[in-house]
This record gives sequence, structure tokens and C-alpha cells, in this order.
Amino acid sequence: MKGIEVRSRYVAHFSVHRIQSEAPVSERHYQFTSESVSEGHPDKVCDRISDAIVDAHLQAMPEARVAVETLTTTNRVIIAGEARGSADVDADLMAQLAREAIRDIGYEQEGFHWETAEVEVLVHEQSADIAQGVDQSGNKDEGAGDQGIMFGYACRETPELMPAPVLYAHRILQRLAQARHSGEAPTLRPDSKSQVTVAYDDGKPTGATSIVVSTQHSEESESSEDIRAIVEPYVREVLPEGWISGETVWHVNPTGKFIIGGPDGDCGLTGRKIIVDTYGGAAPHGGGAFSGKDPTKVDRSAAYAARYLAKNVVAGGFADRCTIQLSYAIGVSQPLSVYVNLHDSGRVGEEAMEKALRQVFDMSPRGIRQHLQLNRPIYARTAAYGHFGREPDKDGGFSWEKTDLIDAIENAL
Repeated sequence: MKGIEVRSRYVAHFSVHRIQSEAPVSERHYQFTSESVSEGHPDKVCDRISDAIVDAHLQAMPEARVAVETLTTTNRVIIAGEARGSADVDADLMAQLAREAIRDIGYEQEGFHWETAEVEVLVHEQSADIAQGVDQSGNKDEGAGDQGIMFGYACRETPELMPAPVLYAHRILQRLAQARHSGEAPTLRPDSKSQVTVAYDDGKPTGATSIVVSTQHSEESESSEDIRAIVEPYVREVLPEGWISGETVWHVNPTGKFIIGGPDGDCGLTGRKIIVDTYGGAAPHGGGAFSGKDPTKVDRSAAYAARYLAKNVVAGGFADRCTIQLSYAIGVSQPLSVYVNLHDSGRVGEEAMEKALRQVFDMSPRGIRQHLQLNRPIYARTAAYGHFGREPDKDGGFSWEKTDLIDAIENAL
């Protein structure tokens, strides 16, 4: 049996290494592209509403169970899912939270307005069959809320230990949102997208070869050139010095005017931007969305834990790149597997790192929630501009971005 396990690990490692060696990220000189979408993108409106409802439940009852999806279209919001929490978070409050989220994002247009949109709430009690598998009872510890695989990743491309393309795609849209909310750029509207292509030399990011920004605006008379004149200074502000050259290709509102935006222009749905939420395609994704789920759902909490572990591995100088995979079964407390890939950049062996991480961090759903203090109303802020690469907040938001596990890992190796 031991020989089979060793061979299985070898085959898995060989397969992953082979995939990576054939992908662009292993080449000496290459380009890699990632995108971001703004808080006003239809899918992100839905993520924000769903996470606002999660926050309300956790505020009222930290042990609440929530799985809420939102759909938006022209002047219509539909909220559906299941919850087990305080009766105070009723349909009226959820509808109010939806309107507040839409108002905060900035939608007051004819086809989608926080005051006039029709909001329908179809949230029911959590399934008893799910509850009995997940809840703690007798000698049984709290189990995972579902089966699945989750990934975490960190690298030395940026000070935030994130892949550069997705980090700067986010930063562009964050800066445009700040300019819009402050009144610096009064004709910009909430819906926007960005895309950054980064050139790599010897595996290190060296510049932007192309930049794409599409942003909703209010004036019919504004051309693509007019919008570029507004947008370009902000893009230059957030990208590293020297990254934009005369050879950088720009596409700003390449289709022309972009007046009709948000859910009035395109249907939105919770959880449809999972690559934007994570690593921009530079690392694997397990497939499960984050928004709308309380932290007992390992789709969310274990992905945060995997990022936390990977970031501490890289921040501690144990490797330049780290990918971690965790897997779970519904109702089972401990992960079924822990996989660490240091991408030939580690100063320790991967099996030793796997053992050390298991020793210093309880990877059960309860252990993750307690260590990262996830049973708090900290999730609406994650709904746009990425769940990773953010600064930890004083109230516990983005706790998975802390690098406070380094000494424990060192001592366990």
C-alpha cells in the first residue's frame, strides 16, 4: 500500500509538473493576461448583494448558515437560496440590503435604480439533510459544508505576493471607482472592465504590453478618445514606473460609446467571476464561488486558508512560488488531502512542508474559522477587486492575508 501511495504522489507531481512545463509560465520570455471587473459589473452587483446578506446574518448570529444567490437584470433583483439564522434577517431586510448595495455602487439610471428596481426574495430554510452532516453533534466535529477542492497561491511578482496581471487589473478599476465616487471623474459610471497583458523576462514581470479598459460613461458625445483622456492618467498612476512604454497597446472603450451598463445591459449572477476573484488564471481554481456563502462553506473558507498558508510559505522565504490544494468531503472534518507544490523554488522539500502545515494549522472547517476569525460581517468588502492581495483590516477583514504563521512553520520544519 505504501508503494502505491508513493507512486500515486509521484504520478500526480509529474502530471502537474508536465502541465506547468508546457504552459507559458515556464517559458523564458512570455506574456500573460488577466482581467478584472468593477463593483458595478452585473455579476459583481450580485456578489455584493449576496455578501451583504451574509454579513447581516453573521452580525445577528455568528454561527448562522447562509447560501444566497442573486440575479439581476433590467430593474429587477431576485434573491434566492437558504439560510439558518436570526429571524431578524427577513425578506424585508434582505430587500433593503439589496437596495443599499445598489445605491452604494452608484446605480441611479433609468434601467437600474436602487429606489425603483423590483426586488424579489425567495430564501428558505437550510436543508435538514445538509445540517445533520455539517453540524457538530456528540463526538462528531463540525464537518465540511460540501465536497470540493480548493487552491491557494502566492508568488514574488508583487509586494502583495500576487500575480502581477490580476493585481494591476484590479488596481486600475479600484482607482477609477475612487475617482467616480469622489467626483474627480463625474462622467464615469459604475460598470467597467479592465485587462492587462504583462511581459515576463526570466519569469519576472517587466512591463505592460497591452491595456484594455472599457468603462460606462454618461455623455453620448464622449468618444473612445475622450474616455481614454480621462482613464489614462489613473492607469499610469497605479502601474509600476516604467511599465508603460511607447509600444504599449491601448484599447479604451474599443466598441465606441458605453452608455447602457450594469444589469440593464447584461444579466448578472452571483459567483460567475471566480477567476477574477482569485489569481486571474495564473494559478488553479477549485471551481466553487465564494460570495453568498458563510464561512462554514469550505468553497470559501478553505480557499482563504490555502491562500493564507501559501502566502506565509512565500513570505517566510521557504519558496518563491507556492500552490496549495486542499480537498474535503461533506460532513467530514479533516481535509482528505493536502498538496503542496513549490514549483522547484523551495528551500525545503514539499512533503516536509505538507507535514509542517498540517502541524501548525488546523485545516478543519472549525479550525479555519477560528484561526482566521471568519464568523464576522467582513464579506461585502470582498465582493469586488479580488479576495486576495488586499491589506488586512483592523476589524478582521482579509485576515487570510496576514503573514503571522512564518515562525510556526520554521519551527515545524
